Amino acid sequence: MIPKDPVMLLSFMNLKLRDFYTSLEAFCEDTGEDYFAITEKLATIDYYYNQEKNQFV
Repeated sequence: MIPKDPVMLLSFMNLKLRDFYTSLEAFCEDTGEDYFAITEKLATIDYYYNQEKNQFV
């Protein structure tokens, strides 16, 4: 279960991507989370996935 609050989700996702996953796609495949739901939620606070950095910036 991922956080519903966008700011908490940002912190959670960047930690998971930094420490455990090589990409957002890998995270979603492993956990069953929805790629578009995550990216849309974080876009509401102007954060977008950067594939090169493997983080939301």
